[in-house]
Formats: sequence, structure tokens, C-alpha cells
Amino acid sequence: MGRDHWKKIWVGSAGNMVEWFDWFVYASFATYFAGAFFPEGNDTAKLMNTAGIFAVGFFMRPVGGWLLGRVGDRKGRKAALTLTVTLMSASALLIAVAPTYAVAGYGGAAVLLVARLLQGLSVGGEYAASATYLTEASAPEHRGFASSFQYVSMTAGQILGLGLQIVLQRTMSTDALHSWGWRIPFIVGALGAAVVFYLRRNMLETEVYEETADDGVGHGRKGTLKALWAHRREAFLVIALTMGGTVAYYTYTTYLTKYLSNSAGLSKQTATLVSFCALIVFACLQPLAGRLSDRIGRRPLLITFAVGSTLLTVPIMTMLKHAGSFWPALGLSLLALLVITGYTSINACVKAELFPTGIRALGVALPYAIANALFGGTAEYVALWFKDSGIESGYYWYVAGCAAVSLIVYLTMRETRDIDLGRVGTSVPGQRRDRLPVS
Repeated sequence: MGRDHWKKIWVGSAGNMVEWFDWFVYASFATYFAGAFFPEGNDTAKLMNTAGIFAVGFFMRPVGGWLLGRVGDRKGRKAALTLTVTLMSASALLIAVAPTYAVAGYGGAAVLLVARLLQGLSVGGEYAASATYLTEASAPEHRGFASSFQYVSMTAGQILGLGLQIVLQRTMSTDALHSWGWRIPFIVGALGAAVVFYLRRNMLETEVYEETADDGVGHGRKGTLKALWAHRREAFLVIALTMGGTVAYYTYTTYLTKYLSNSAGLSKQTATLVSFCALIVFACLQPLAGRLSDRIGRRPLLITFAVGSTLLTVPIMTMLKHAGSFWPALGLSLLALLVITGYTSINACVKAELFPTGIRALGVALPYAIANALFGGTAEYVALWFKDSGIESGYYWYVAGCAAVSLIVYLTMRETRDIDLGRVGTSVPGQRRDRLPVS
């Protein structure tokens, strides 16, 4: 691949890195800034209020998927990507400068709420906009490889956030972090989003979007819910194939550190180090698996993930609970992440390959955001509910069950690797209309 292709990959996926950096630092630094926005009182109540504002972001993701998916289909992929990164920068900046309760009363919490609303909108649109752009901007034989960088960048955002947290914890006092140090990561996030905005202002629109005049959708119906309803089977397919993957992903990434600390008995430092090392290896696996899918197809990797997650989740989680030290915990974590790589590395291009150009951004955005809000965003809460109920192992079976549902979808869907993106959904003389990929 040439230099221009690598530039497209970087520009298309960089927003995910900033997005997930912001998403991670909000959750991880909440213990430091929770007291700044609410009156003196119960510390748990402060955290619950902050967590409630955090949860609002998940509810906004489907709204962002609809609004920004519509922009991507009607105005172009570049317009959607530029808008998502603008919302990113604004949300991070608002949190960074939000006044405390001592200064503005509940006004600071209101600013925090607005910031999370904007961040939810941004996250809801960024995934689909970048997935669509990376898929369309790549040569057919490199689509899996190029789209895999979406999860490379997402994981890199978490790694950077985790790294910054470690640095600040070791260089600042706890009092300084509670007082003003928690604002630093949000300033970094706002600056990072500004850089990505500059890069995206100069990016080129994808040729597939510019050249497709009639793709079975019609210009006036591009990016509309009515057009998406005409492809509702593909939309429900996105929800079903996302279900198992997003639950497993959140389990072994965002929830892993808490699980190792609270359930496995590892120290917070050891648990953090396990997650940090595992995520680095996980990021490196994505392009390798994406390249493999370009050679053997998407279905073999998806099926491998679903079978592995269905059969191995319970034993892996059970053994993790009794790992006891760094190396066994790291080995088991890497095994789990290797399994879910079959989903994470290629799910972006698989979803984009299902829809015609005129409805592709919305077709990926809205169903994915719904599935993510229902299953991925609730994974940690479901896990803690099972733990609080005294049946923590029930969560292991929940994750395995979600993977089993997705396995049924993977087994019945048709291969998408060789689909012509410019002709999905069109009627070609002498050929069958290319719609829902089922066997």
C-alpha cells in the first residue's frame, strides 16, 4: 500500500483514538472530580451522580448514530467525520473548564451533563463514519486490513488514557488530582481532537460515495429512516452480529481491571498493568487478523470468535478469578483477547459491506449504536449486578450466551468480502439483487 492509503487509514481512524481516550478518562478520573460538582456529603452518592451523567452518554449514542449517519449519507463521509471530531473537542473542553460546585453550584454539573450529551452524540456517529470511510477508501483486497485500524485506534485511546493516569498518579499528590489535576486529561483530549479536526478538513471524499449516482436508494432518500427500513433485515443483522462481540469486548477491556481487582484479588497496580500489557498486544493483533480476513473471508474469523467465546468464556473467567498473580492473569487475558479479535478486527467492514452507499453510514451507525447501548454499555452493570446478587458466575454464562446468539447469525450469513460496494442494493442486469447476505 502506498503513502496515500496509509494517510487515509490514519485520518479515518484517529478520531476513534481521541474519542476513546475521552471516554476512558471520564470513567477513570470520576473518583477525582466527583466531589467538585456536588455538595459535601456521601462520597458514594457523589460517584453515583457522576456515573448517572456518564450513563447519559450511552443513551445519546443512538441519537448520534441517527443524526451523524444521516449527515454521512447526505453530505458525505468527510462532513460527518469533521462534525464528530468538532463535537469531541467541544465536549472535552467543556469538562476541562467546568466550574465547581463551590463556584457555580449545580451549574458545574449542568455543564458536565451538556458535555456528556455532546460526547454521546459524537461517539454514536464516529464509529459508523470512520467504519464507512475506512471501508470505502480501501481497495477491495485491503478492506479488512484497513478497517481493522478502527479498533487499533480505539484501543490506543484506552492505552493513552491509562498511561496518562499512571503518570499523573505518580507525579501528583492525591490532593492536587482532586483539586485541579483531573482537568489535565480533558485538556489533552480537546487538543487532540483539534489536531484531528485539522487533518480531516483536508481529507478527500471517498470515490465510492462520489461516483455512486444510483445505488438502489435514490438521492432524495439518502440517509433517511425510511430508506433504512427498506434494508431492515440488514439493520437487524448488524444488531445481532454486534451483540456477542460488544459484550465480550467490554468485558475483557473496560471491565477487566475492575474484575481482576475486585474479584480476583489482585492489587490495583497489578490489575492495571495486566490490562495495559494485554491491550498493547491486542492492538497489534488487529491488522494481522484484518489481513487474514482479506485472504480467507470474514465469516471464518467471526465464527471462530463466536465458537471460542461461547465455549471458553466460562472457563477463562473462572480461572481469571483464581489467577493470583500477574503472569497467569496476563496469559488468560491475552487468550480472551485473541478470541475476540475475530470480531473486533473486521466487524467495521462487515457492517459497511451490508448496505448500499446512500444508506451505508446510517445503516452502520444506528443499529450498532442501539446494540452497543443495550449490550456493550450495560455489560459492566450486568456484571456487577450478578456479583452483588452472589452469583457472579452467572455473568460468565451471560457473555457466552450473547456470543452463542451471534454465532447463529455468523453461521447463516453469506460472505461479504467480495461484495462490490458500489453495487450493493442495485439491480444489475442478468444478476440477482445483492441484498441481505444470508446463505
